[in-house]
Amino acid sequence: MKKLFATVLAASMALSLAACGGSSTASTTAAPAETKAEAAETTAAAAETEAAAETEAQAAGGTDVKVGMVCIGNENMAYDRNFYMAADAAKEELAKKGINVEWIYTYDHPEGDPVAADCEELAESGCIAVFLNSYGMEPAMLTVAEDYPDTVFAALTNETSKSDNLENTVNAFPSIYEGRYLAGIAAGMKLNEMIEKGEITEDKAVIGYVGAYTYSEVLSGYTSFFLGARSVCPSATMLVEFIGSWGDPAIEAATAQDLIDRGAVLISQHSDATTPATTAQENGVCSVGYNISMIDVAPESSLISSRIDWTNYFVYVIETLVNGGKVDQDYMQHGLADGSVALTELNEKLAAPGTKEAIEEARKKIESGELQVFDTSTFTVGGQKLESSMIDMDADFQPDGQDAVSDGYYHESFYKSAPSFSERIDGITLVNEEY
Repeated sequence: MKKLFATVLAASMALSLAACGGSSTASTTAAPAETKAEAAETTAAAAETEAAAETEAQAAGGTDVKVGMVCIGNENMAYDRNFYMAADAAKEELAKKGINVEWIYTYDHPEGDPVAADCEELAESGCIAVFLNSYGMEPAMLTVAEDYPDTVFAALTNETSKSDNLENTVNAFPSIYEGRYLAGIAAGMKLNEMIEKGEITEDKAVIGYVGAYTYSEVLSGYTSFFLGARSVCPSATMLVEFIGSWGDPAIEAATAQDLIDRGAVLISQHSDATTPATTAQENGVCSVGYNISMIDVAPESSLISSRIDWTNYFVYVIETLVNGGKVDQDYMQHGLADGSVALTELNEKLAAPGTKEAIEEARKKIESGELQVFDTSTFTVGGQKLESSMIDMDADFQPDGQDAVSDGYYHESFYKSAPSFSERIDGITLVNEEY
């Protein structure tokens, strides 16, 4: 049975206007004994109250819209919570612009007929947009989108809708590889500290990575993370083990344990639960997470997490539709520079000295274009420098003649939003490849 949850933003114009009038009167009747400082504070507080009331009044007289989201998991999964946080932030930002959003969610539907049914129900309920929050949902969405031309269907982290013949289907995937590279620096700095303290030797600087599937999205993610680690710890190597699921807490925990048993001294992940971090903590091993901060659940293990912040995209799509505009078919080349990719807080009690500064330096270089994450001078594939001739262009890029490698780097998420890097670079060993 489908589970629906709705959050409704409501405001009362009459109450807001009454509050404005009351605060205005109060601000002009200071007590005789009131000091200048107290008077200033009273005036500032009154002004703040008036501004808030004005915002409420504008929202109450604004545009009411319904927006849907089809979720692969639920509130217990870190991946989905990242989307809920962005939806709440977008709702707050849009309210200031007079757009009142009612979010409607469906849960625990990764793919297939349930996703199609969710899309139908959300469109029929009057949603102007439906966001599908995970890879694999797009095929089901495309079976029903044509029947609801007045609803925009946004397949997040997918890639087919950018080039289909439907104007109301779109793709979006901010450049998370930039954030993963920075998170990798935190890992590499920690490995350096362990080497300097004599806790491990250089050849034991092994990272264990819990991967979901052998898709380009995951390969691009773990490669960029590894390149970040290698940029500060050249001796680092990495073991990757796939689980055949985007999120399964028990399997993720077992896989993290297996990687530790194989010699990993630090754990990271491209999976949806927090159990890799908690398993790392149980073993006295540091970890780097994904989607949300995992410091609360693993304070003695978690260093930092990378995440996509979907707030900007939600605001863009909803505001564009309310104003009668057309949403871009593919939302690409959005990352650290515009806040679409972010890092959670650094656990400075656990992080190696200088980590914050190293991350900030690399961030500035990525944002300016001075540093390219997939700089082909920093890695090899089978002992060779990566060239465009080594890549299946038809599989990875739109068929209009772009070179995958030019100007000394692989152009990840440059010609389309979805990650395409799928090369197996030296220094990374795959424990399994069946998924």
